[in-house]
Amino acid sequence: MSRIPSLSSPFLLGFDEVERALDRVMKGSDGYPPYNIERVATPDQPEKLRITLAVAGFTREQLDVTVEEKELVIRGRQSEEPGRVFLHRGIAARQFQRVFVLADGMMVIGAELKNGLLCVELVRPEPERIVRRITIATDE
Repeated sequence: MSRIPSLSSPFLLGFDEVERALDRVMKGSDGYPPYNIERVATPDQPEKLRITLAVAGFTREQLDVTVEEKELVIRGRQSEEPGRVFLHRGIAARQFQRVFVLADGMMVIGAELKNGLLCVELVRPEPERIVRRITIATDE
């Protein structure tokens, strides 16, 4: 499947990294575990987001949440318990890795596991707006 270069306009300078991040996200999306992303309204506060993953059957020790460079990486590792004999196996012990690319300034402020749902809280502080005048040099 060929990909149309979406950020190849001559007016979009320096967006190569964004295009690479989009490629990484598209390659790593297999659908497991399912997740939600929601905007959490907090008046007079910076924008907050919440990512909720359905991780039923995982303990806190089997989950790992890290920020690596500009990526939020959530991993789950379950191991087989030796000696168990299943008559029917409908719940597989499986591993996963979910990667979310973070925009500049996004910060992970916490994570909580409750009732089989892993919630990761993020905040985006309002960036300071700076206008800088550029002096135009002349050949005189």
